[in-house]
Amino acid sequence: MKLFDSHCHLDDKSYNRDLKGVLERAHSAGVDRLMTIGINKRTSEIAVSLARAHAGVWASVGVHPHDVKNCSESILQDLIGLTRNQEVRAWGEIGLDFNRMYSPREDQEKWFRKQLRVADRMNLPMIFHERDSSGRFLQMLKNNCGQKINGVVHCFSGTSQELAHYLDLGLHIGITGILTMKSRGAPLREMASQIPPDRLLVETDAPYLTPSPERHRHRRNEPAFVKSVLLKLAEVRQVDSEELAQTIWENTCRLYNLVEG
Repeated sequence: MKLFDSHCHLDDKSYNRDLKGVLERAHSAGVDRLMTIGINKRTSEIAVSLARAHAGVWASVGVHPHDVKNCSESILQDLIGLTRNQEVRAWGEIGLDFNRMYSPREDQEKWFRKQLRVADRMNLPMIFHERDSSGRFLQMLKNNCGQKINGVVHCFSGTSQELAHYLDLGLHIGITGILTMKSRGAPLREMASQIPPDRLLVETDAPYLTPSPERHRHRRNEPAFVKSVLLKLAEVRQVDSEELAQTIWENTCRLYNLVEG
């Protein structure tokens, strides 16, 4: 079983002391590839450095909606420069978050629009973050990207109506450890079978959202635990886990323009 953790944050300080062990445990669990995510200039630079230093690690660059209050044209140019590294395979994590409002709505929309255009110009798939935008996220996607979009809605936890819209736009859907959580994951488990198999990705969002099988023993999530997400997804969809793993491996490699290997 080959697994691809399509979204994690290896730059997080919780990994500072044992990153080598984290990567070894991931490999032992069958996680042969993982995508470490940039959320601002600093973390994007770290993501690229980590990807260059470790086989099987790939990187994205971008500015998260929480961080866009500090964005600038020069930062965008620096991120564009980072994409010259072959290890950079996506732009993101970008989007809208009207829940915590760490950045003003005006800034979020301005820099989301600009990053959509940059990613399109760079021909990079996009990694999207959406929370409590009340339809504005979808509206901006449709207004700025056309009818089909190459990207993934990271950590999907929306409604069935939102899911249908995302699928109509051609987007992939990222499933996290939320799927394994008894109460919080119930709506997601109901929707999981509605997602076409060729649109599914699995992710940890590590060090956050530790799956239920591990959360009582580990305070910190890590890429190795993406296997628990895959196994739960196979159970919910009532399919063979090995076959589902292969399908999702192919989906993720295709999205990030990687040879399947």
